[in-house]
Amino acid sequence: MGSPSCLTDLAAPLVIDTSAAINLIATGCAADILRALPHGMLAADSIPVELEEGRRRGRPDADLLEELVSAGLLKIVTLGNPALAIFEDLVAGSAAATLDDGEAATIAYAAAHGAVPIIDERKAIRICGERFPRLPLGCTVDLFAHPEVGRALGHKKLSQAVSNALLLARMRVLPRHVEWVVGLVGTEQAALCASLHRHIRKTPDAHRP
Repeated sequence: MGSPSCLTDLAAPLVIDTSAAINLIATGCAADILRALPHGMLAADSIPVELEEGRRRGRPDADLLEELVSAGLLKIVTLGNPALAIFEDLVAGSAAATLDDGEAATIAYAAAHGAVPIIDERKAIRICGERFPRLPLGCTVDLFAHPEVGRALGHKKLSQAVSNALLLARMRVLPRHVEWVVGLVGTEQAALCASLHRHIRKTPDAHRP
């Protein structure tokens, strides 16, 4: 099966939002994945702030993100003009038409600097597509499905990494990626992943004794 990643023909830097950062960290091999990707990896400075909230609940995500930054694998960026104006537009208005700070900052920075936002939430994907129809857009699975990541990790390690993201971070999987994900982790493992749609988790193979 070929790679379904939308990133293979893009050279622009990638900007991950909070959910993508959490998914990466949950793999247990985020550093290996980031080293393999032929893209610069960025995160808006609101992302570490959001992850700090999990520290009080005993989550290690903030510390692990700091390790990636210290290793030079991820760069924290701040919003300047015109990104700030885009950000303010994305967080102001009705709930149906606005985003949280992390998603808004990710899209705003990407739109202002010609980067590719990596977001997983359906609402954020919809709003990004509506506001910036020419902006390339990816999600966490696009990172994992990149051919360079597959070559660096190998099938077994990549399968475990994606399983970890599904089970530990409840990673969202877009319809265009379902076949690749299930083919990678296997139907029995997919059946255990609550973030996958119910009909995917009820495949015949998943219920064999």
